[in-house]
Amino acid sequence: MSRRRVAILISGRGSNMRALIEAAHASDYPADIALVVSSVAGAEGLAFARSAGVGTAVVDQARFRRENRDREAFDAELDTILRNAHIEFVCLAGFMRILSAAFVRKWEGRIINIHPSLLPAFRGLRPHAQALAAGVRVTGCTVHYVIPELDAGATIAQAEVPVMPGDTAETLSARILEAEHRLYPGALKQALNSCIC
Repeated sequence: MSRRRVAILISGRGSNMRALIEAAHASDYPADIALVVSSVAGAEGLAFARSAGVGTAVVDQARFRRENRDREAFDAELDTILRNAHIEFVCLAGFMRILSAAFVRKWEGRIINIHPSLLPAFRGLRPHAQALAAGVRVTGCTVHYVIPELDAGATIAQAEVPVMPGDTAETLSARILEAEHRLYPGALKQALNSCIC
């Protein structure tokens, strides 16, 4: 079986990144997690990736702000790192940046994201708080293809999570995160198995 070279983009602790790296240890898994790239120099997830033997890189958003460089410059550096590492597919896992339309078009059909709601409901920031404010009884998480429009790409997989009485954004977020860890590895496998890349 041919394994695709996959990069994971993170900005923090990388808990979904960990789930993907662990899934890729299986001999029949179609992904080789070849690189983890963080937008934050001190992101906790980088240490885990290194300890798992995965290559790492940083495109530090703070440096780009200090140097007054725009989003397109950030994305160009990121694209160069991915291409130099011969990456074939990209997973966003807590990557707290909106990528430019030009970057997304370059990786069209080969870049996916996980979002903590049942899209198309509750796009964008604070989806847990949005779900609680709407009074829904069920929310969840979605793995979807990334397109220039935020959280609007085709759905690959979803998992439902009940909203419990007395939930806060934090308690709901913690339960959804557990579902994300179960959902993302299978969704990546499905995406790779159907990818012409």
